[in-house]
Amino acid sequence: NQLVEELKKFINIFYGEDPIISKNLSKLQKNQFSITSELLKRYKKEKRILFGGIILSVFLGDGEYRYKVVDNWAKLPENWSFMDVAGVAVNSKDEVFVFNRGQHPMIIFDIDGNYLRSWGDDLFSRPHGIHIGPDDYIYCTDDGDHTVKKISPEGKLIFQIGVPGNPAEFMSNLPFHRCTHTALCPDNNIFVSDGYGNACVHKYSPDGKLIKTFGEPGSGPGQFNLVHNIVADDDGWIYVADRENHRIQVFNTDGKYETQWNNLHRPCGLFMPRGKCPVCIVGELGPGLLVNRKYQNLGPRLSFLDNNGNLITRLGGENGPGFELGQFLAPHGLAVDTRGSIYVGEVSYTNWPYSFGDEPKPKHLKTLQKLERVFN
Repeated sequence: NQLVEELKKFINIFYGEDPIISKNLSKLQKNQFSITSELLKRYKKEKRILFGGIILSVFLGDGEYRYKVVDNWAKLPENWSFMDVAGVAVNSKDEVFVFNRGQHPMIIFDIDGNYLRSWGDDLFSRPHGIHIGPDDYIYCTDDGDHTVKKISPEGKLIFQIGVPGNPAEFMSNLPFHRCTHTALCPDNNIFVSDGYGNACVHKYSPDGKLIKTFGEPGSGPGQFNLVHNIVADDDGWIYVADRENHRIQVFNTDGKYETQWNNLHRPCGLFMPRGKCPVCIVGELGPGLLVNRKYQNLGPRLSFLDNNGNLITRLGGENGPGFELGQFLAPHGLAVDTRGSIYVGEVSYTNWPYSFGDEPKPKHLKTLQKLERVFN
């Protein structure tokens, strides 16, 4: 009875007086059908339950950081699939660009998940990162062919940095060796994290000319152990996800080290909106070693940090990776629309052996989730 009352309170808060749900609540109150213990356990754990043919949504977070997980948000054309979703970005029209490793690497949806268009089938080798500038031009980082491509909103290639299929020498600090992501400063200079085969950041002019490079392998200030993502704020500070050093490093536009944000676990994806004192969202991977694979409270998860690197809140990750709505496998790319909803791209297929070892891999893994912001 206590759980029934809790359910009723939960439903009324988030669904109001919906007539269909109210009808089923009435049935519930009169004990005209039963709820199995397994579903009650699921509700207690996830605040999600099925009764009377209705699935109640999963909610994550609290207060102003509360989100409803949207089930099957993206309406793909028949027989299409994303496979890994390496990056997600949202333009000024709230169109959502899904940069993925399926047969159609750039698929665009409206805010409700309706398919709009796709392009780039012959343009990319292995999508890794995407950034959309204020003018809606798109910067795509491809770690498979070692390039960054600037693309018009219509999908036309404007210019390309790097020679496809011709990586720089390993750890040479020359561009690129499996570059990972791109960020634009307010002055439109381009910063590229590089990446898997280098340990540095490159700064380019708006027309793609190399200005400088900074960074080297290591664990000290200004050194990197897998430069995986990069963002910039309106004050020109550059934030770099130093993934295997478990930190975010902060630099000025000349590459001078300023500070670092710690107490993170394998920061993989970054999102930072424009504006003063923005909140940074960090997608963190879970443990990737056999010895700590089952550890708790290490992710995968989303962390929200203020502009000084202080933790505000976290979503998920307490019990490791999971397959249910609102649980994560490998958050890799993040974006936020004008309504404050979050899009999480995951590289679930690539990450499988690191999280699950030799366990059989399911045929289908979720690689894109929308967390719809809830306004109380």
